[in-house]
Amino acid sequence: MLAVLLPLIAFFTALLSGIFGMAGGMVLMGALVLLLPISAAFVTHGIIQIVSNGWRAWLNRADIVWSIIGWYALAALIAALIFTGLAFVPPRPVVFIALGLVGLSVWLPAKRFALDARRPFHAFASGLLVTGTNLVAGVAGPLLDIFFVRTTLTRHQIVATKAFTQVFAHLAKIIVYGGAMIFAADSETLPWIAILLAIPVTMLGTRTGKAVLDKMSDAIFLGWTRWIVSLIGLIYLARGLMLAMA
Repeated sequence: MLAVLLPLIAFFTALLSGIFGMAGGMVLMGALVLLLPISAAFVTHGIIQIVSNGWRAWLNRADIVWSIIGWYALAALIAALIFTGLAFVPPRPVVFIALGLVGLSVWLPAKRFALDARRPFHAFASGLLVTGTNLVAGVAGPLLDIFFVRTTLTRHQIVATKAFTQVFAHLAKIIVYGGAMIFAADSETLPWIAILLAIPVTMLGTRTGKAVLDKMSDAIFLGWTRWIVSLIGLIYLARGLMLAMA
């Protein structure tokens, strides 16, 4: 069943991310947490999202702002090393609550923070914050947005640059939780057949999403993103609280 479900979910979520630059990753992570053990969910999500984000970055490679990438990657490495040392695997309710809070973070007054990913220190800070959150919730797209609100980038530059930074964040998940699975001798829990089937479907969904993105205006792009992510966040927050009280 997972070999059928995961490719379908992967296409839909890659389509969402291809259009809005996030949202799809949140939906995919929630589905995987329901279907798999926590460590396996994080690693599976990381593999699929590296393909989705990497392919999206490649399709929009002309719009990547490279000055942001180096500082972000360095911070992501540091965050991965810290979490590897902690050897922490969050319980299922914590993951859902964290997913919900990440989704609702789109309502933070980002413009008041005066953050700009084009500044080296801010790019480094975004790498620490976003990768750290990614290692607890599985996703952190809305938090990454805080560092892009005050930039003068176009929607294509935002989607392309965010996609490439998220390759490092998801790679950190694979390193941290994949290492934990190997140490615990649980590597057989990864649904490899479903993952392999999902990869080409993810690429198709990403390309389809780019075609939709090309036809959107910046105003529609920014408006719809907030409401979609908020709704997903509320659903996950309610689910996490229900699990915590059960």
